[in-house]
Amino acid sequence: QVRVVESGGGLVQSGGSLRLSCTTSGIRFSDYSVYWHRQAPGYPREEVVYMTRGGTTTYAASVKGRFTISRDNAQNTAYLQMNSLKPEDTAVYYCNVGGKAGYWGQGTQVTVSS
Repeated sequence: QVRVVESGGGLVQSGGSLRLSCTTSGIRFSDYSVYWHRQAPGYPREEVVYMTRGGTTTYAASVKGRFTISRDNAQNTAYLQMNSLKPEDTAVYYCNVGGKAGYWGQGTQVTVSS
């Protein structure tokens, strides 16, 4: 059984930082690209960043320079370090492993107060 579990969300003040984790089981994590998406109330889900299995990264313009994705294949875990957070970063953040045909977590709420 494949499991994808996000953690690390919470409430933070504008300018603060959070580190999200995406822990997987049931797959060979190193074989997959990893994506972080987010969805704010009333808005469609958007892709924030992804990392290929080879380590190539692509960031949305809105987070470039503030967010950093990383992965630890030995721990079957991906991370999203979020710095200089803004109120507009408030959303549920989802981890996806493997893209459209892949696996999703349940999401973790990030709330940035002004």
